Amino acid sequence: MIFIIKVMTNKEERAIEMIAEKAEKKNLNIYSVSRPHGLRGYILVEAEDRESAEEAVFNMPYIKGIIGKTIEYEEIKTMVEPSVSTVSIKEGDIVEMIGTTFKGEKAKVMRIDKQKEEVVVSLLGAAVSFPVTVKIDNIKVIRREDEETE
Repeated sequence: MIFIIKVMTNKEERAIEMIAEKAEKKNLNIYSVSRPHGLRGYILVEAEDRESAEEAVFNMPYIKGIIGKTIEYEEIKTMVEPSVSTVSIKEGDIVEMIGTTFKGEKAKVMRIDKQKEEVVVSLLGAAVSFPVTVKIDNIKVIRREDEETE
């Protein structure tokens, strides 16, 4: 059974350590404690039953409580399994910013770092051209350099 645990934001790692220590010390039926990528203020506890999960988090600092019912693995699969995404962005592409302070701005891709999942772009509307580094998921391609403009 997988339980969602509400914790203080930015204290997820410490909460995981404390729950793991308590589960080991008290020999609780806790199988895993994890922090899904991109989910702040929550951690996941996989336990044999609700009692084990409740005992593991009871009276712990940073823990706010267990959220509702148990969840199925399929519901969190995308958060816990690494995804091999093919980056379809190429140097020279014209992109639109969708999730940064430059939201709505158009830019040209200068460089791509696939390991860090970042791109360096040059804003098209700026009076002075300067490089801006953004996460790949904060941009969308709106035009390819190799496409013919009509």
